[in-house]
Amino acid sequence: MKRSKQREAIIEALCSTTIHPTADWIYDEVRKKIPNISLGTIYRNLNLLSSENDIVKIGVIGEQCRYDGNIKPHNHFVCKRCNKVMDIDFEYDNSISEEADKLFDGDIEYHSLLFFGTCKDCLDN
Repeated sequence: MKRSKQREAIIEALCSTTIHPTADWIYDEVRKKIPNISLGTIYRNLNLLSSENDIVKIGVIGEQCRYDGNIKPHNHFVCKRCNKVMDIDFEYDNSISEEADKLFDGDIEYHSLLFFGTCKDCLDN
């Protein structure tokens, strides 16, 4: 895939944060460098970048899809109260994919785990 100024700006915005942002947040960040970029361009490029495995599309959290610039295999925690998405730092275990591969008639390439609960900030409030 050809790298464009827009794609590079999106990847840079994603890699500059650990908040697992929405397309709207990415749009606001990229507009600081490319003021005339459209939200549609952001969405098209996010879909393209995730399909090429240049970014991770975590999925819909709350009402919006979240993205991650960290493409190394890792897991996430989602707070059910505030919808914050955080990395969970423990060793990635590929044995889950290997076990699933034994039970599935197809080709499993990778897996993604989402843990759900209440974050410390919400528990403290």
